[in-house]
Amino acid sequence: MRTKHLLLTIMVLISTVLFSQRPTDANLIGDVKDKKTGNHIPFINVTVVNTVIGTTTDHTGHYFLKNLPVGRYTIRVSGVGYRTVEQEIELKANRTAELNFVTEESALSLDEVVVSANRNETNRKQASVVVGVISPKLFQSTNAVCMAEGLSFQPGVRVETDCNNCGVTQVRINGLEGQYSQILVDSRPIFSALAGVYGLEQIPVNMIERVEVVRGGGSALYGSSAIAGTINIITKEALNNAMNAAYNLQMTGTSPDHSVNLNTSMVSDDNKAGMYLYGTYRNRLPYDHNGDGYSELTLLKNHTIGMRSYYRLSSQSKLTLEYHNIHEFRRGGNKFELQPHQTEITEQLEHEINGGGLAYNWYSPDTRHKINAYVSLQNVLRNSYYGVQFDLDAYGTTTNTTAVGGAQYVHRFGRLLFMPSEFTTGFEYQYDNIDDQMPGYQRNLHQITRTAGMFLQNEWKNDKINVLIGGRFDKHNLLDKVVASPRMNLKYNFTPDLNWRGSYAAGFRAPQAFDEDLHIDAVGGTVRLIEIPDGLRPEYSHTFSSSFDYYFNRTDFQANILVEGFHTRINDIFILVEQGVNAGGNIIMHRVNGSGARVSGINLEGRIVPATNLQLQAGYTLQQSLYNEAERWSDDQAVAGERRMLRTPNQYGYFNLAYNLTRQFLLNATGTYTGSMLAPHFAGFIAADRLETTPAFFDMSLKVSYDWRINGIAAQVSGGVKNLFNSYQKDLDRGALRDAGYVYGPSQPRSFYLGIKFSN
Repeated sequence: MRTKHLLLTIMVLISTVLFSQRPTDANLIGDVKDKKTGNHIPFINVTVVNTVIGTTTDHTGHYFLKNLPVGRYTIRVSGVGYRTVEQEIELKANRTAELNFVTEESALSLDEVVVSANRNETNRKQASVVVGVISPKLFQSTNAVCMAEGLSFQPGVRVETDCNNCGVTQVRINGLEGQYSQILVDSRPIFSALAGVYGLEQIPVNMIERVEVVRGGGSALYGSSAIAGTINIITKEALNNAMNAAYNLQMTGTSPDHSVNLNTSMVSDDNKAGMYLYGTYRNRLPYDHNGDGYSELTLLKNHTIGMRSYYRLSSQSKLTLEYHNIHEFRRGGNKFELQPHQTEITEQLEHEINGGGLAYNWYSPDTRHKINAYVSLQNVLRNSYYGVQFDLDAYGTTTNTTAVGGAQYVHRFGRLLFMPSEFTTGFEYQYDNIDDQMPGYQRNLHQITRTAGMFLQNEWKNDKINVLIGGRFDKHNLLDKVVASPRMNLKYNFTPDLNWRGSYAAGFRAPQAFDEDLHIDAVGGTVRLIEIPDGLRPEYSHTFSSSFDYYFNRTDFQANILVEGFHTRINDIFILVEQGVNAGGNIIMHRVNGSGARVSGINLEGRIVPATNLQLQAGYTLQQSLYNEAERWSDDQAVAGERRMLRTPNQYGYFNLAYNLTRQFLLNATGTYTGSMLAPHFAGFIAADRLETTPAFFDMSLKVSYDWRINGIAAQVSGGVKNLFNSYQKDLDRGALRDAGYVYGPSQPRSFYLGIKFSN
């Protein structure tokens, strides 16, 4: 608590200093209009190119920039759903200039800027790798309360629930388990193994500006545990003075789920300083689907507060400060009115998470040089109970401190060898200290990992071709040698609207504790613990991909079609093997090296806008995930090994449709499809371990929203249904002997919701 209070005090002091700066007299005013309708466009970004200065239009579509540097600059207007336009202007001291813009809708977001392709800001269409973007609009269309509820709407990405006691979730990219994906916060690998156990549900959507998803090897950029890809959470930053509040009530059966969001952003008059503040409160009661007295959806109480502030030291430099606090209590099992050790099954977790970061960005006036230095810290305290049958020994405490620090330098060459290029290099140090104590289970996991990494790359590009060659060198304290992770990306534009991308990336995972190891399953009246034996070797991977990306753009019809093939080969893959029962009667699972594996498939994605009031996005994945040899998953000798990866369907997909009935009425239809897969089913409720072939599921949701204005305040009321057809698992285990890990399909049954939102 002392650390938390100290951080808050420092932020208040810094914020006071930031907002006390003197303004200058070079000002710029103007408006932004829609080319087709002539209407003003509110809340669209207005930035001064090659500086750190920017704002947004207000609710009337006008903007005002004060205290600008003197000279000739390019002003850029950009926003989700609109084309990017630029104009030049000469800014003079003691003068107020006017510059107006006209842009047009572009539902495909052709000019969207992303940072996950090469650690630098890059136009998404021009990036050398495919970068998927999940925008706030998608979170709204799915009525997502947390990040987990919106991640499945990208090709090759699937979110699953793995425990019907505590509700643990994981995100799979191209079929590989969650431990193979690196979750980043503002491009920083601060999301630790402990934070990753329940973190997908702990991150509220009101702190997210967008989520960038890169499929395929990411170790060459971000180090260990990015074999399947990266998920980069870009947090919101203040661009104007605004405030909004929202309330949502969701009913699953008779169990309510209340959520409240409050956000405000403040920007100083001279646009040199700004702060975005957010808060979230969520309260969900447990839900028992099959009436056996044991929950399928957990009791959940979560409150989050956070901020992101900045100060522009000059037109070419910027200091950014971020802080967040997450407190969550969750519990699943039975007899919620009793203490955990007075029940047949309880999995109960209480988290206190404090994290933040400081970043400095600078680039030269001629934009040829850019420096980025950063440090991020996060501390997680978890009190837990994973127990069955009135067990007093099931209490535990886990602490985790994570730190990341580094610097990056970018140099733009007018010509290097044969064409213009951008050279990037930097270093990064990662520290992770985890202490997981469960004395009653004789569990004592204390692990410190330190990774020092250096990365470098050079990207040659012109209007026709991109060539990126680079790599990363990591020294992990659990490995004897430095690990080299090379990377190569090629992009060729056959025409401005048709391009091909090809890539290769190497990756690795060190033999350390992962999020799966910090979660304990209840199985057959006992619990299942994961141990890491001595001699576990690291995993190494090789990932190849090839894709064609086609854009069709006419005034009355827009479309984008992506076809992507991928192949990943993993050597010494980590697998879990049951070792029997220990002296305390608990099932022991060992993480060992398997024979290796390969994952191959095709991702398909289409985005079509046949009319200005209708948009459709859909994706589908066909893949095969196989071990090199059949791997055992049970200690029952009567149960055969299996080559196919478990809990990995060969087919899955999604769609998202938005239809504006009028300017005020919006209809959203969204859905995910999950094909059949193999799911392990351990003995307890059933007599013996066996593999189950699950049915396919189609989870469709509908939402209707209505917008209006009240005395300058924007208001929205919405309602809808999730899992319209009640596509939900029908063979759930029952009672105290159930296998909590035998859960598959949609995360919740049919649910209804209502919401209301206000903003200025």
